[in-house]
Amino acid sequence: MARLIEIMKQSAVPAGVMRSASRGALAVPPAEMLEILVYLSGHPIFGDAARLTLAGFDEAGSAAALSDPATPQDVLLYYLSPRNRRPRLLLPLFNNPSVSEDVLAAIAETASPETTAILISSERVMSSATILKPLLGNANLTPEEHAVVSGKLSALGIDVEEEFGTITDVAVLEWIREHAAELQAEEREGKPFVLLGGMDELGEEEEVIITAEALEAAKGKADNERLSILQKLARMNVGERIKVAMLGSREERSILIRDGSRLVSSAVLSSPKVSEQEIETFANMKNVRENVLRTIGRSHKFKKNYVVVKNLCNNPRTPLDLSLGLMKGLQAADLKTLSTNKNVPDTLRKMATKLFKIRTSPSGRE
Repeated sequence: MARLIEIMKQSAVPAGVMRSASRGALAVPPAEMLEILVYLSGHPIFGDAARLTLAGFDEAGSAAALSDPATPQDVLLYYLSPRNRRPRLLLPLFNNPSVSEDVLAAIAETASPETTAILISSERVMSSATILKPLLGNANLTPEEHAVVSGKLSALGIDVEEEFGTITDVAVLEWIREHAAELQAEEREGKPFVLLGGMDELGEEEEVIITAEALEAAKGKADNERLSILQKLARMNVGERIKVAMLGSREERSILIRDGSRLVSSAVLSSPKVSEQEIETFANMKNVRENVLRTIGRSHKFKKNYVVVKNLCNNPRTPLDLSLGLMKGLQAADLKTLSTNKNVPDTLRKMATKLFKIRTSPSGRE
């Protein structure tokens, strides 16, 4: 005898039975009831009732069905969908061998903090490098969870340092977690890799999209090593570029400080590896986002460096309100230089002239 679900798919079931089924009011085993409800969840008439019934379906019966390898894929994928996930049902789903590792890897990459904790509690997940690799890159991992996943990958024979870089500073992970909402928003938008000023560090202020095709065409016209770095960065999403910004090389930071994403350029300044000499260079750059110069100018740490302050004041891209405040810390000789700098706003030049006269006047007045 044909199963009820098969008869439903042939549209051979009375509307009254369909209505009862959408409410979970049929005398069938829980596993079959779940299959029927998932099928009805897409029905134009009974879909709403079926989804409501699924949301409150008995957890014990659901868990038994979702842990069974014989359960149809439609049912498993329904409960794995972000809008239908129920925390108490995720562990049996993750441990079900009928759910492919590729599906779990995709979930692991962007899972919420609650879901990442459940993933880590799964023996199946913790024994699969396919799932653990994207999980290690999840910005929602706590430092403790990151250490656990990293250690498990190492035990599985994966060279974590070579594949992902060494993350030893807890502040790096905390920064990523703190900006997780902004990061997810940018990832959803799917923004292309954009550099302010293009591939030329002395370029204009306009934003230029950097594509693999453009980089290929540029071969022979620029430094090959730099192009290879750009090619690598052009293939990364925002989250991956943030990690490079914080943990990469000096050369990579010199490129990513001009990234069109505010998060990426901010990550460069938060890097535990960034040096004072780099900050001095950034403060003098005319093809970075305004937020870069503001962050540098407002940082007590960076403002202790006199060269940084001087460079910011002489940079025409520095916001005027910031320059006017920083100018007060300049020495007389540098105030005189600033007063003749035709690239900065006229207001700044006039104030520099006035302050220079006060500083050099015997009476201390203009």
